Amino acid sequence: MAQAEREAVLTGGCQCGAVRYAFYSEPRSADICHCRMCQRAVGNLFMAVASVKQSDFAWTRGAPATFRSSSIAERGFCGQCGTPLFFRYLAKDHIALTTGSLDQPERARPTSQYAIESRLRWFHELADLPGTRIADDPPPGADALKSFQDASGGR
Repeated sequence: MAQAEREAVLTGGCQCGAVRYAFYSEPRSADICHCRMCQRAVGNLFMAVASVKQSDFAWTRGAPATFRSSSIAERGFCGQCGTPLFFRYLAKDHIALTTGSLDQPERARPTSQYAIESRLRWFHELADLPGTRIADDPPPGADALKSFQDASGGR
């Protein structure tokens, strides 16, 4: 059955909407990776991903730019807005999409962590930091805010 005839289980895409994708099955796993390559690739403390078989995945709008980050893997991102989108081992039949690029990221709750030797020592303290709601401390100009992010959710 062609991907176009299948119903998407999860969808996602980049910040500007130039690249969209669909999962045609539930993720096989959802993980956090703390390795230095992943930290640098997403510019953050870790990379959270949801994985699916390549046969249960399709790019539905545009295509990502890719970077071969090592001899065994490649990473993809939007060539227009820079959103990190995926990680893929070249010898495996799975693709791991960044959880934050999913339209419904809460559906990909991580169940394991990888490369914990690179996890930042203070990582476990993050949940205890004080927090502020945006409404309680809006950024300057928030009253005139116009988002340039793709809000269509692929529609």
